[in-house]
Amino acid sequence: MSRRQFANDARAARAARVFVAEALDDVDAETREAALLMTSELATNSVRHAHTGFTVTVDRVDNQIRVAVEDRGTSRPTRRSPSPREPSGRGLGIVAALAAQWGSTVTADGGNCVWFTVPVATVTEMH
Repeated sequence: MSRRQFANDARAARAARVFVAEALDDVDAETREAALLMTSELATNSVRHAHTGFTVTVDRVDNQIRVAVEDRGTSRPTRRSPSPREPSGRGLGIVAALAAQWGSTVTADGGNCVWFTVPVATVTEMH
């Protein structure tokens, strides 16, 4: 398991992407890119909506990668269906479309944890 904290800063989403990319450097490109996009969406949500720092955790169990983004925001994440004219509001829709599973929970301190999973082939399956 890899875990890192990030500040409430406009550059934090990019830093979170780099962190996840390093944690998944041995994963196929398609899976890694999907995980990076979803991480970026969740990290951006933490900065834009929770207005707090956040923690990203990357965990591998069997043939599955789980990425979780936790923040101290008190408003709960809600998947929206924005009109084509709205410039934002698609982040959780992107996560729902790309993830094998995803969800959100309230953390022990009252914040949010939004997570997703993606399947990954084992080394023997890739060769």
